[in-house]
Amino acid sequence: MAKRKIISSFLVFFGLLAALLLATKASSARLGADSDSVIRMPTETETKTEMETEAEEEDEIGTRWAVLVAGSSGYENYRHQADVCHAYQILKNGGLKEENIIVFMYDDIANSPLNPRPGVVINNPKGEDVYAGVPKDYTGVQITAENFYAVLLGNKTAVQGGSGKVVDSKPDDHIFIYYSDHGGPGVLGMPNLPFLIAADFIEVLKKKHASNSYKKMVIYVEACESGSIFEGLMPEDLDIYVTTASNAEESSWGTYCPGMQPAPPPEYLTCLGDLYSIAWMEDSEAHNLKKESIAKQYDAVKDRTCNSSIGMGSHVMEYGDKSFKEEKLYLYQGFNPANANVSDNGLQHGAVTAINQRDADLLFLWKRYEQLDERLEEKTEVLSEMMEMLKHREHLDTSIEFIGKLLFGIQSGPSVIRAVRPPGQVLVDDWDCLKRMVRIFESHCGSLTQNGMKHMRAFANICNSGVSADAMKGACVSACRGYNSIKWSPVSRGYSA
Repeated sequence: MAKRKIISSFLVFFGLLAALLLATKASSARLGADSDSVIRMPTETETKTEMETEAEEEDEIGTRWAVLVAGSSGYENYRHQADVCHAYQILKNGGLKEENIIVFMYDDIANSPLNPRPGVVINNPKGEDVYAGVPKDYTGVQITAENFYAVLLGNKTAVQGGSGKVVDSKPDDHIFIYYSDHGGPGVLGMPNLPFLIAADFIEVLKKKHASNSYKKMVIYVEACESGSIFEGLMPEDLDIYVTTASNAEESSWGTYCPGMQPAPPPEYLTCLGDLYSIAWMEDSEAHNLKKESIAKQYDAVKDRTCNSSIGMGSHVMEYGDKSFKEEKLYLYQGFNPANANVSDNGLQHGAVTAINQRDADLLFLWKRYEQLDERLEEKTEVLSEMMEMLKHREHLDTSIEFIGKLLFGIQSGPSVIRAVRPPGQVLVDDWDCLKRMVRIFESHCGSLTQNGMKHMRAFANICNSGVSADAMKGACVSACRGYNSIKWSPVSRGYSA
């Protein structure tokens, strides 16, 4: 009797188990999920769920793309290419594929005779080599505004030279753009002229959005007056969020420079990085980017870049669509597994001294002059180069000042050409006029150069005041009569706009 009861109990148990399995299978079929008849332990079920969730997140992200641009050349501008190489390593460690990271850099610093560590580029006084493995997508003469636009738009036929890689993105993809260089009101530098013009760049972004070829885009820009690229121009409906190193009327800053704290290794004569760029990259390396939001990094970078305790730095700005600032950074910069268990280690940094970007090249020349010791011939050459640079800077400054007085009168001229429009208002009403005025000036007064980019506001104000091309030409002829420097001629160097 007892035996029959035990058998009966087992039959009931197995009957219930079979019914449960059938019910589970039916439920899974209704949900459209794969099913099996294996009973999982609770921990195994949780692990599977986490894996499935992560896979679903990756599907939603689509492909991550990145475009990294160093817009300068020359060893004195070491920091811009070092910034971009460092950014590449962060993205690569974050899981972005090399085929989806497009790099623009002149590639003339790693193997420069002035580089104390041939083939090595560092972005921090104690940093490791960030040059190794960086793809040479667009180098030398291939770094132009037109190539940058073609790459961003995914237009392979418009690209001139280089690897041919473009942002061939799809509607669910995320795009990250990082640009490090000199800048001026309404312009970003390029080693091959003309400069990138704000209005042209915004039009390219609008075209990219109209092509429905991305889900969200984040842009970081390191340059003097970088806020002017977007001020009054950047729409809020392009699904693009932007931060800049400075506002529309101030310089950005180089850091890790000779003689500063912290200083680069003593054999280095140039700045290793830029203050804003170092801030965001060192922050990214110190956090789990699956937990840190765009907004949180913006606040951290803003605080570090505008360091009132040392009396230097710039005001980090934001533009465009700010509605998705709470999204996590890994959507754009990827996720480094080494930081998986880092919740927030609150990047520690002391007072970091810095130098105005426009004076970093002079610091480099002076340090080079000091290093030459008794080599008098070489010292004379460096001193001559420095004096020539200072002479041309003074020429540009005084010429612009004089042109303002000729056009608007001795009393009003200086205030007119230096006028700054209120925040939110575009730099110039007619961008074609701005380009025209720059070309007229350079034809008679010589190339603007990196330092002269700051005068773009003067040309914008001349246009906003309704000055004709003929009047501008007459003023330039009067101001620059007799100045004939082949070295600074736009015929050989190219026009800035």
